[in-house]
Amino acid sequence: MEQYILAIDQGTTSSRAIIFDHACQIKAMAQKEITIEYPHPGWVEQDAINIWLSVESVIAEVIQKANIEPAQVRAIGISNQRETSLLWDKKTGLPIYNAIVWQSRQTDGICDLWKKEGLEKIVKEKTGLRIDPYFSASKIEWILDHVEGARSRAENGELMFGTIDSWLVWKITGQKVHITDVTNASRTMLFNIYESQWDEELLKLFNIPKAILPEICPTAYEYGKTSPYVFFGQEIPVCSVVGDQQAALFGQRCTEKGMAKNTYGTGGFMLMNTGENIIQSQKGLLSTVAWQINDKITYALEGSIFVSGSLIKWLRDKMEMFIDAKDTARMAYDAKTTGGVYIVPAFVGLGAPYWDEKARASIVGLSLGTDKDQLVRAALESMAFQSRDVMEVMEEESGIKIDRLKVDGGAASNDFLLQFQADLINCNVERFKNNELTAMGAAYFAGLASGYWKEADLKIELQRVFSPERPREEMNKKYRNWLSAVEACRSFKIGE
Repeated sequence: MEQYILAIDQGTTSSRAIIFDHACQIKAMAQKEITIEYPHPGWVEQDAINIWLSVESVIAEVIQKANIEPAQVRAIGISNQRETSLLWDKKTGLPIYNAIVWQSRQTDGICDLWKKEGLEKIVKEKTGLRIDPYFSASKIEWILDHVEGARSRAENGELMFGTIDSWLVWKITGQKVHITDVTNASRTMLFNIYESQWDEELLKLFNIPKAILPEICPTAYEYGKTSPYVFFGQEIPVCSVVGDQQAALFGQRCTEKGMAKNTYGTGGFMLMNTGENIIQSQKGLLSTVAWQINDKITYALEGSIFVSGSLIKWLRDKMEMFIDAKDTARMAYDAKTTGGVYIVPAFVGLGAPYWDEKARASIVGLSLGTDKDQLVRAALESMAFQSRDVMEVMEEESGIKIDRLKVDGGAASNDFLLQFQADLINCNVERFKNNELTAMGAAYFAGLASGYWKEADLKIELQRVFSPERPREEMNKKYRNWLSAVEACRSFKIGE
């Protein structure tokens, strides 16, 4: 009986389940959109129960679509939106509050206080991160402070914390296994990247009880088996959990030092494999764990952009400029130019390399002649501009010139965007036949841990290479204008 790997890719806007065969090809895929809640300006939350139900739904659907028996699943791999955080009751299994999404800025006040207390230096030295609402620590603190009785229950060992990977593993194993992996742990602001463990000093400084934290494991590892009542009567090994961006890095086979990828998803994420070296950025990038296989840990340098594809979603859903995101490439080409318009999508602040949580989105350069095609083109260009912001710093701090950029994510299907990106950064941009590279990475880790694949079996096929076409000076001028637009955006503060 032929066997397969099941990858669960739980992202911010949807949950996917994908079946991969031994030739590393997709046999079937199922997807379900999930609701995002915005209870107050800058707040972003999700119902963790709905996330789990969406995962259950796509698992059932994909097995049916693939026309296989549940017993044919050799192993399960899970990739997840990383910093999104929740706490749940150990006995009832019910969350005590919504999951606070990585994008949410509701913990600004907590982070401001920590900065005033002078904690930035120690946080950066230990975790490779900055103090920012983006990461999990302040989200945990917020829930403990705002849900009645939560802190005492946490201290008594009655509550469990997890990023979405922990939540899904706990649910799928029948509430038996409470784990996370090193990639997700490295995004909490509680994990010492040098010692590969929860940092006792930071836990004390942030007043977070250690009892609520999951056990930290390698990325490729058998954590436990599915509960029969959850997985169609079968006990299937769960053999990987991995943060979505690290999964994409591995899925794109960026396995050598200096290789880099860019994901155009809800946010934008550029990662460079730095091998066994931890590069402590001084200019707004993050040091993070790329993955751990057996005892070997690989590290990465990362630039996180808060708003990328979600800008396109905003133009579609809120501004009603088009019906289908696929139309945006045609609209951008039809526009021929933005007419001098630049969009800085700081809806929830600016991420790397600026880290300006107080900035808010702006459109500059408007005229009475500006039309929606030009605005759409400016939106797509902003995704490329933000990526160049990150790439320039990444090359400088690593001392490595990126000669090709591998790409994935929903917007990677947009030919206009990728050509503009290649022109802007003056290097080749590579797109692959399989764009589900986050799920692919999770599948690869699970396949390695379960013995389904060996390293030599893992492969990926190029679909198209976008090479620079436009004059360098022309693109540099556009980039200088972009930097001016960012400066204008950052200079405006509500109430100041």
